[in-house]
Amino acid sequence: MTNLDKYFYPSQRNWILDDSPLKIAVKSRQIGFSYANAFRLVLLVSAKDARLDAFISSRDEFQAKLQLEDCAHWADVLHSRARNLGEAVLDSSTKSSAHVLQFANGRRIYSLSSNPNALAGKRGHITLDEFALHQDQRTLYRIAKPCTTWGGQLSIISTHRGVNTLFYHLIRDITENGNPMAWSYYCVPIHKAVEEGIVERINARTGRNDSREAFLKRLETECIDAEQWKQEYCCIPADENSAFFSYEMLDACTDPNLKIFTSLQEFLTHHASRITDSDHHSVIPTSQYSASPSLHHSSFYLGLDIARRNNLCVIDVGEKIGSVTYDRLRIELQNKTFTEIEDTIYPILRLPQLKRACIDNSGIGAQFAEQARDNFGWKVEPVTFTPARKEEMAFALRRDFEDGNLRIPKDDALRADLRALQKEVTPSGKLRFIGEVENSHCDRTWAKALRQHASRVRASAGAMLIY
Repeated sequence: MTNLDKYFYPSQRNWILDDSPLKIAVKSRQIGFSYANAFRLVLLVSAKDARLDAFISSRDEFQAKLQLEDCAHWADVLHSRARNLGEAVLDSSTKSSAHVLQFANGRRIYSLSSNPNALAGKRGHITLDEFALHQDQRTLYRIAKPCTTWGGQLSIISTHRGVNTLFYHLIRDITENGNPMAWSYYCVPIHKAVEEGIVERINARTGRNDSREAFLKRLETECIDAEQWKQEYCCIPADENSAFFSYEMLDACTDPNLKIFTSLQEFLTHHASRITDSDHHSVIPTSQYSASPSLHHSSFYLGLDIARRNNLCVIDVGEKIGSVTYDRLRIELQNKTFTEIEDTIYPILRLPQLKRACIDNSGIGAQFAEQARDNFGWKVEPVTFTPARKEEMAFALRRDFEDGNLRIPKDDALRADLRALQKEVTPSGKLRFIGEVENSHCDRTWAKALRQHASRVRASAGAMLIY
């Protein structure tokens, strides 16, 4: 077939034409790379002078059947006489079987599930599909590689599954250590596939009329968090070891029924019976409040991570009931003046139920925190984010998650922000915290850390005491 461009975009075409003995591709999900590989295998195995069979190792039985269906499709397109032999037992002792497609020349394509032993003693062209998902990648590779000794090609295709996989270490050897095994390397994130025309192909197949920008935006929006988007579509592996908050910690403290306020007016209406300024004038008419039965027993705590431009200014308010602090309000401000930030936070600080507030005192926040302290006295603690203080507060917040001492809502933005925080050791051996998501340098996380710090201390006779 000479008109490959009719069926394939450039990265797929290059893969099909690549005869290198070792090929590896890290790719976005659902960009048709395994589909293109099936086409290549049909070309290789159906050739009149083909000497070798082909074996595809898939992650499970269902995927093995799909792989063979793709091969059968391309056999029809290429008018290669092929017969689906169904499922055949390869080795009864290991209970390994494969779905088999046989061509007129007697050569076959075997599509197997993930049992590494199924490849033992075989020879031919080997494809390890979604390699990072296989349970025992090292054993699978050790058995698969010798199968290509007599002229076969070893091809590995996968999306990342974290950094604790053999697949990740193979990619890292290629990109960082000079490619000592001499792999022919392909990296195809979703943006590259889009640049090469995949959206237009999907539109033609599905009847949609997505622009490239709309397609990418939709895929990203449909991800539960930034980590999923980066790993599944952008070829960036998730690093569970460097993430400071594990999924288990966050899941244990997530209450899907917990609703928080994002509007100051709604929060004040719900939680206050009367708020007065320093001149004892009503800030909001009493008639707008609906008092809660537990109003006088509520204890609110506030954290403010301040920013003027670019990053988020986040106000986080929680209610402490017993030893557990529940998220009640989160307001995110961006490109707001200090006066606008004051107008938002001061009504909360005036609440008699607001017991304590910790405000970021670093950089541009210093003057704001000082003024808030002057206005509200012991209620406000300015906190300077030195490296030591950040470390202290980050570990304290993690202990609260580990001990179940807070409840957060099911909130994708907050979850992504918490997951983005990573600890890093500097060349001098010091620990520092880094991380960012779209429009936030973990600002939501640091606001919550400040809030939790506020909830762990109280003022008594001018002294700070630990609960």
